[in-house]
Amino acid sequence: MTNIPTVQLSEGLTVSAQGYGAMSVAPVYGPVDPAEALATLHHAIDIGVTFIDTANVYGDGASEIAVGTVLKERRDEVQLATKFGLVGNIANGRRSINGKPEYVGLALDESLSRLGVDTVDLYYLHRVDPEVPIEDTVGAIAEQVKAGKVRHIGLSEATGDELRRASRVHPIAAIQSEWSIWSRDVEKHVVPAAAELGIGFVPYSPVGRGFLTGTYDPAVLGDKDLRRRFPRFGDDALPSNLKVLDVVREVAAELDATPAQVSLAWLDAKGREFGLPSVSIPGTRFAARVTENAGAVALTLTEGQIARLDLLADLTVGERTADPTWVSLGRE
Repeated sequence: MTNIPTVQLSEGLTVSAQGYGAMSVAPVYGPVDPAEALATLHHAIDIGVTFIDTANVYGDGASEIAVGTVLKERRDEVQLATKFGLVGNIANGRRSINGKPEYVGLALDESLSRLGVDTVDLYYLHRVDPEVPIEDTVGAIAEQVKAGKVRHIGLSEATGDELRRASRVHPIAAIQSEWSIWSRDVEKHVVPAAAELGIGFVPYSPVGRGFLTGTYDPAVLGDKDLRRRFPRFGDDALPSNLKVLDVVREVAAELDATPAQVSLAWLDAKGREFGLPSVSIPGTRFAARVTENAGAVALTLTEGQIARLDLLADLTVGERTADPTWVSLGRE
């Protein structure tokens, strides 16, 4: 049993100090064994990783269904987050955004049905709809809070300005965006805005979609693997990015840790540096990896090690996304 402490993301929302990103239990990074997916989810809860993050778009509902299967037995043990707003196929890039107020309740009810619950602890707008004022979307989610179906509101890949505007309508509990050793653009505006507003940060892809774990192997990448769409995994970018991984491995060797643990411990340290609660949500299909990731909670990096890791984002080749218009990328 791993001793995972808890963190108060925002007032009234206390979660495990590391979460679990359940996109991995949908076939986004390749085929998924349903039994293994359920075993991994149960194992995460068993060792204290009880902040479970999913979304309606992951596997077209497959992730929510898998999480819901586990929740039949363990709802009271879990801090449950899901998301809405992305519409279409996340794997092939054929997607759009729907933040219309009238869509909020429909999407939520569908998620609640798949999850088999009456309430979600944290409900995110997955992407801000450029055609709908953020105030209108958040106002509609706030109505679901009043109805008792949502406990806390979150935003994903919002800008600092959008965070401030949304917060004037209803308290925002968490902002979820990509943040890692090789993805640091959110530190320009989004992280400071969250710290200013008392909003918790939930970094997704904290180990660079597996690259920063040192286990990524392009030779076995499936045809439908989501990473085929990301510039950093291209043949032209990999030689430079492997040099980034070399430094992570060096620090890991110094600490008798793994590259994944170092990457996650670095994020914990950055959260403290910026003065805001930060709870990353690494995802994996394998129970052993959940245990490995959880070990990062007890890992302490030296100031010198953090400084060496801080240099790596500038050495990284390729954007963090296949389409920069879908993420905040340092915008105000």
